[in-house]
Amino acid sequence: MVIILRQSLNDLFFSNNDNKNKIDDIQNDIIQLDLAQITPNPFQPRLEFDDEKIVELSQTLKTHGIIQPIVVRKGKNNHYEIIAGERRWRAAKHIGWTTIPAIVKNMTDTETASVALIENIQRESLSVIEEAKAYEQLISIHSLTQEALAQRLGKSQSTIANRLRLLTLPKAIQTQIVNKTITERHARGLMRLKTEKEQLDFLDKILKRKLNVRETDDLVKSYLEGNNTDRKINSKKNIQYVNKDIRIVTNTIKRSITLIENTGIKVDTEEQDFEDYYQITIKVIK
Repeated sequence: MVIILRQSLNDLFFSNNDNKNKIDDIQNDIIQLDLAQITPNPFQPRLEFDDEKIVELSQTLKTHGIIQPIVVRKGKNNHYEIIAGERRWRAAKHIGWTTIPAIVKNMTDTETASVALIENIQRESLSVIEEAKAYEQLISIHSLTQEALAQRLGKSQSTIANRLRLLTLPKAIQTQIVNKTITERHARGLMRLKTEKEQLDFLDKILKRKLNVRETDDLVKSYLEGNNTDRKINSKKNIQYVNKDIRIVTNTIKRSITLIENTGIKVDTEEQDFEDYYQITIKVIK
């Protein structure tokens, strides 16, 4: 992963005029730094850190130690600013370590921001909103077009454009996407609405009715065609499927769940409509 990161930065994002501070030109001496001396990266694109995953990572560090040092640069007042490895730093703090191995780099703000953004994009663990903001920053930092950024990241121009369009949605909708209460496909349905008020009104309907993507699309389509959108469409208790086979399968599963609940066992179900399949998650309450 480190090799890929360096190639991306040096070959694709840093021009020849920038090579005074190129990553490969700096010696990679590993030192032990006090955790108290280290501060997070202000260019970190990740808006949310999953506490559960930090705990999991901390257990890995406790068992196996840290395999890859974090990367930092010198800041003010004898402090160091994280360039890459904030999750490892958080995990080390969680288990009470006082020091962590680190590599100190001499980087500009532009280079630091680029490393942080690209490292997170390559991990493919950002939300689509965080990814969109990372694209936006890279375009701004390096004065790129969407097409040029797509070429450098090995992605299609339409992928970049579709992600960036999400940033035109109201902040409340973006927050719901980051929190995974709605999906990117929900958001794309909301984009068909012209005003922010309409988008927020429909967001409220999605959350209150727990609408899946297909139901959301139907609701938006009905509204745009001038029909009444306040009618109860495709509720979870009475979902109307176009596909007869899906209806047969889901009805069979629901009858089985009813039989189980009649024995006194509590069962929690969740239904999700994806583009290629319909998913029913069944949880048996202990």
